[in-house]
Amino acid sequence: MKTKIPLWINILQCLLILILLQQTYLFYFDHEAVRSSGIKIDGVPDFNLIYEFAGRTVTMAIVSIFIMYSQNVKLFIVMFLMNLLREIQETIIDPLFPLTTAPLSPTGDLVAHIVIVVIELIAFIKLYKISKELRGNDA
Repeated sequence: MKTKIPLWINILQCLLILILLQQTYLFYFDHEAVRSSGIKIDGVPDFNLIYEFAGRTVTMAIVSIFIMYSQNVKLFIVMFLMNLLREIQETIIDPLFPLTTAPLSPTGDLVAHIVIVVIELIAFIKLYKISKELRGNDA
């Protein structure tokens, strides 16, 4: 039986993937934008960190694209767990260490991240409930 992942969850995940791809592009190809945000790139060790970050970020994006294509609720749960863990960390890190090009104040950034975490948590709970319903139908 094909699982019907709600459209709003698919749209949310598409937006998250676009953010990951934008970050990947910046860290692979637009070092001036990275520098203008206040991140120093002064040599090989800094490039190592930047490219490793880009590699991990593009990996998350590609895996998320495959999961979205599958429309498998169990894989969506794993993907949203990954999203939540990343976003919770950013909720703490971004306001404490704001970039010079941050569009919001640290307080605004904190509020925005909390809203995003709540939305992702609602999506995670919805996916978990769908998964439980499917298990109940299989019994």
